[in-house]
Amino acid sequence: MSIEEIKAMTEEQLDARFEEIRAAIDTKDESADFDAMSAELDAINERRAAIKTEREEAQRKADMQAVIAGAGKETEITTEENDKMENEVRNSSAYVNAFANYIKTGKDEECRALLTTNVATGTVPVPEFVYEIVKNAWETEGIMSRVSKSYLAGNLKVTFEVDGDEASVHTEGAAAPSQENLILGIVDLTPVSIKKWIKISDEVVDMGGEQFLRYIYDELTYRIAKKAADTLISKIIACGTVSTNTPTTNVAVGVVATSAISAGLIASAMAKLSDQAQDPVIIMNRQTWGAFKAVQAANGYNYDVFEGLPVLFNNSITAFSAATTGVTFAIVGDLGEGAKANFPNGEEITIKYDDLSEAEADLVKIVGREYVGLGVVGPDAFCKITIAE
Repeated sequence: MSIEEIKAMTEEQLDARFEEIRAAIDTKDESADFDAMSAELDAINERRAAIKTEREEAQRKADMQAVIAGAGKETEITTEENDKMENEVRNSSAYVNAFANYIKTGKDEECRALLTTNVATGTVPVPEFVYEIVKNAWETEGIMSRVSKSYLAGNLKVTFEVDGDEASVHTEGAAAPSQENLILGIVDLTPVSIKKWIKISDEVVDMGGEQFLRYIYDELTYRIAKKAADTLISKIIACGTVSTNTPTTNVAVGVVATSAISAGLIASAMAKLSDQAQDPVIIMNRQTWGAFKAVQAANGYNYDVFEGLPVLFNNSITAFSAATTGVTFAIVGDLGEGAKANFPNGEEITIKYDDLSEAEADLVKIVGREYVGLGVVGPDAFCKITIAE
């Protein structure tokens, strides 16, 4: 009997076939193919074990659903088991298709019917692969991956030291040191809505659930993460050279002004950073990077003009060749120490589906949105390199 035939048998049929083979073996018929019968017994036992596992899993799920419904309180379901069950649901093709329909229609009843928790209320969780797409977008965007992050509701106020005395050495028995002079500043990280929208055709809408979700999330999440990085860069550039205690763009950054790219330019910018900026990087346009490398090659420098620092590319920064007086063309600094991003609603991208505004052109508009507060929070954690007068 073939493996396929055995897999199609019921538990009763398997038991009957098992006894039939055992009886044939017991007769010790020399014409019987004992190797084949032994292999069939192994296949039957394997199928029996699989049926038992399926039955136990079905029972476990039934018990869990009973607990959620308020019955069967004597059945103990651990947090680990519940999380495992939830992940199984989120990874199922049924849930993926239901979530795709939720994006298209705004109706989440189908998703909630499949969930083991948050049945009636709460945010509908995204399928696991969607979560990974969003997470990967923030982690692979070079600038945003290094920024300190928080997830606090509303506006986030971050304090920093504008001015203060250094610590002092006190000798036992000596007069107490004078009270510290400390002035604190406040950075108010007010969330802004970063949006990106795309138009898709009816053919894309008709894709299978997973294909559809991958297509829209891949495009939208990357663009939103990139815009967040560009927004933060603009805030660094807007900072002045003196910190104040008013909640505005008030955190000091260093400035190095130059009329030409030179070997020691990055080192000069590094010298402007505070002691707390322990993990600096360079941020610049790719064309500026090329200009630095050209100067290095033309002069035969035997060391790296970038001083061994990682270079992060961001083309929202003006290239050196296009920069005019006072314009920043490169930034050196520690993003983890000097910048912060607060996600009051988490890093998940909110999707809005519009199939009406351009229906006559057979197009659907999909808008992705993320609320995030961005700001500079560490004095002298950055230094701008600008064009001198």
